[in-house]
Amino acid sequence: MEFFTADMHFFHAELLKSEHFSPRPFQDLASEHAALIERWNNRVKPSDTVYHLGDFAMLNGIKPPKHAFELVFQVLMQLNGHIVLVKGNHDSRDLFKFLMQHNPDLADGRSKFTFSDVGLIVKAHHHQFFLTHYPLILGPSKSSINLHGHIHHDQVPLASNLNVGIDSADFEYLPESQRPVWGTPLNLDEIDTLIQSKQAVLTKV
Repeated sequence: MEFFTADMHFFHAELLKSEHFSPRPFQDLASEHAALIERWNNRVKPSDTVYHLGDFAMLNGIKPPKHAFELVFQVLMQLNGHIVLVKGNHDSRDLFKFLMQHNPDLADGRSKFTFSDVGLIVKAHHHQFFLTHYPLILGPSKSSINLHGHIHHDQVPLASNLNVGIDSADFEYLPESQRPVWGTPLNLDEIDTLIQSKQAVLTKV
């Protein structure tokens, strides 16, 4: 099974109280990290694939860099599944190089991690999904959808764009009872529902 998420921002203490990025409902990083790991693993099995579309962690101020990379590695190793990491503006190439050098094999023979500097395309459910960190403007299209992160509680008011970040305002297109639990990666059925809900609202505007 495939899942999609973005902007987890592990180790980013400022997000717990930031007005700009919508405060996260935790008193400390340890509580936030535990919730994110639990909610990921409640959905994702070891055989699944998760596409993380940028900004997995915020490492400013953690020294030396190797220690910061080891902390990220320890978190990633607690998360189920094969993880495809698309580089965000807070994900350094040095971090990716470190993870490449410490990339274990899963039980099915796949590497734990794969990496993309810019993005990739996944075809599923009659869609062509452009997976990026930054939003793309694709133009009118019946089947091309940009899944992205980066803008946190903001949204692109186009039906061809869906913010899958954990703080996404696009989730508001769903009734409150149908919105994903904060921090959980989305599966393709949920992506489809969100696309349809967003399209329905925007065509009425």
